[in-house]
Amino acid sequence: MNEGYKATLKSSETEDWLDLHVIRPFCYICALAFNRFDVHPNTVTIWSMIVGAASAFFFACGSFYYSGTWGLMMNIIAIVLLMIADILDCTDGQLARLSGKKSRIGRILDGVAGFAWFIPIYHVLVYRFYLHHDLEFGWLGIENTQENTLIATAVVYVLGLISGIAGLAGQQRLADYYIQIHLFFLKGEKGSELDNSVRQQEIYDQMTPENSSWGERYFQKSYIDYTKKQEGVTPQFQRLMQKLRDKFGATEYIPESVRKQFHDASLPVIFWNGLLTFNFRSFWLFLFCLLDIPAMNFVWEIVGMGLLYCYVNRRHESFCKKIADGLD
Repeated sequence: MNEGYKATLKSSETEDWLDLHVIRPFCYICALAFNRFDVHPNTVTIWSMIVGAASAFFFACGSFYYSGTWGLMMNIIAIVLLMIADILDCTDGQLARLSGKKSRIGRILDGVAGFAWFIPIYHVLVYRFYLHHDLEFGWLGIENTQENTLIATAVVYVLGLISGIAGLAGQQRLADYYIQIHLFFLKGEKGSELDNSVRQQEIYDQMTPENSSWGERYFQKSYIDYTKKQEGVTPQFQRLMQKLRDKFGATEYIPESVRKQFHDASLPVIFWNGLLTFNFRSFWLFLFCLLDIPAMNFVWEIVGMGLLYCYVNRRHESFCKKIADGLD
């Protein structure tokens, strides 16, 4: 692993095997090329959002069971486009670290990218179920009438909303937060992008029509809500951070022994936390779409990924409480 490549990573500890050994090296090559042509990281992020959203059209048309080879090809194109979107999304961060073109808007856009992909994808999965549901109706013994189709589609849409809002959004938001927390204790404040809602509110309060655009103010306002939700599901971590500030003052004065204690407890959780991110999540989406039962992706995200989310959250909160109690 050369030093130039390593410098573009947040940390090898927060990357899974596939990212570290396959995706990130390829993204590094892309970042070098983009940097040579002076492409801004935010531009790459926007490309990622467009390509990922475009995959929704092909997911809607993809079905081998109902459309034969043509449907299978549509599924494969959709999968390739979403993988390209992920590569671009990974490249933007490496490009930002390579070029030094980091920005607050870039950090916010990076968090928005996944939602720009999955909102249209989840809607077309519901539409795909409306068009093609013979398999599911056959398994459940449901008569394939127009009335039953509308009722079942409404149920699937509700599952999609729960999956997208409580599942995808909440799970990825927490996963991102735990990565930044781990980096904070590993590398310090400058080595992470750990934000808090109070600081983000202060930044928003200083933004005016004279010094910022409407779009910048909108994204910043949304980011405040994003950080508040992260803080809302991590009360023991918030308690720990408050105790550290009260006892040691500024965060740069946290003793190395405390940082190491936190790091050693966090590292095993980071492995499970990685399963909440794109690679593991998209594997199941691709599988269910190829099997022509895309609505099962919603059930999996609510149940399977939901249980994983609870496990990661409870385990992280548990060791935060233990460390905080030890500071008394």
